[in-house]
Amino acid sequence: MRTLLAVLTSAALLLGAEEYFPAPDAQGGWRTLQDAAKVRKVAGVDVAKLDYAFEYAQRTSQHGGLLVVRHGWLVYERYYGRGHREAVPAMASVGKAYTSVACGILLEDKKAAIPHGLDTKVFTERYLPEALPLDDPRKAEITLGHLLSMSAGLYGEGPNPGFVNGVPAKLPDVRRPDPAIGQDLWALRTPLWTAPGGGYAYASNSTHIASIVLRRVAGMEMEAYIDAKIAKPLGWGQWAWARRRADGTVRPHAPGGADIAVRSTDTLRFAYLLLHGGRWGKQQVVPAAYVEQVSKPSRYNPHTPFGLMFETNAGGHVAGAPRDAYFKSGAGGFGIYVIPSLDMVIYKMAGSDAQYDPARTGLRQDYPYDGSRDNWKPAGKTQFSDGPVGVDDGVRRVLEMVVAAVVSR
Repeated sequence: MRTLLAVLTSAALLLGAEEYFPAPDAQGGWRTLQDAAKVRKVAGVDVAKLDYAFEYAQRTSQHGGLLVVRHGWLVYERYYGRGHREAVPAMASVGKAYTSVACGILLEDKKAAIPHGLDTKVFTERYLPEALPLDDPRKAEITLGHLLSMSAGLYGEGPNPGFVNGVPAKLPDVRRPDPAIGQDLWALRTPLWTAPGGGYAYASNSTHIASIVLRRVAGMEMEAYIDAKIAKPLGWGQWAWARRRADGTVRPHAPGGADIAVRSTDTLRFAYLLLHGGRWGKQQVVPAAYVEQVSKPSRYNPHTPFGLMFETNAGGHVAGAPRDAYFKSGAGGFGIYVIPSLDMVIYKMAGSDAQYDPARTGLRQDYPYDGSRDNWKPAGKTQFSDGPVGVDDGVRRVLEMVVAAVVSR
């Protein structure tokens, strides 16, 4: 059965609706509208209200920027601190969205090797032989869908509680494995706090395990797979997966749970790809059916509005945003957003000094910076908040503020 997205796309083509996909930046890049009056007339966006969103974004991170595309027009692009079009900061957990989409491509690209798709139980000799013998027999029931929706039962990190059917659940104290066993085994030995499918907890190791499966099935590093399947078709400039840790050690594999580093206008290309159902020009880069799944709540996670590595707004928990909006946040204040009903994508660039350190990625960072944010600290109580703005709160509020700038729908 054809998806609604496919039907609408076909109808648009039959009606002769304009289709636009930006050239690589080296060949001219995104089409732009510079004049506020033209932005309002052509794209239906109030630039003054985007300025309010930008000013707010500056209070949520040391460095960053705000970029907005509507109807295929780059209508807003402003930066602060080390934020710059040529910057390639490590985007923390935003990387999980790229891991998910790469897995979606894999499911079609290597269908014979993983015929059950997201229902595939992956803690087996075929997909994760290094996990055997299992340290917990319940792991035999973990599917790829569980891993990509944070419902595998793996113990999470940080202050985030677990959730069971929307109700917070205190995670029991557990003994975590010693990191000295290595990047992959440390993820694979993450203890369970509940049975697979029994609850949600934000566990970055969940996404890294999915990347191990991709690496084995594709026969190459995830970074190389994304380069071939996404970066090159979309015409990205330089990018990398940050492997160097804060202590100076280098991880042997791309960490599927975090730290992709992509230029700002190329991050928009990734979001724009999803906005168009995984298609770039005449090429179906990501299966349309997978894009349909990432844009909606997942059957693998009935516990929270977190689908296949994207937070979805189907239940309206972000009150000022359309119900079809979906997005992914990352530590440091990063956020990427797709809003199909508004034909809009957004990138909230963010991050700290450490995330912009070229040593993390090995990529050049040769653009000017005036030092203006070197001593930046999160604001305390202001007219807008009673304390420093939390990462997720800031990401959601910027979404609402950008949506409020839309003057025609």
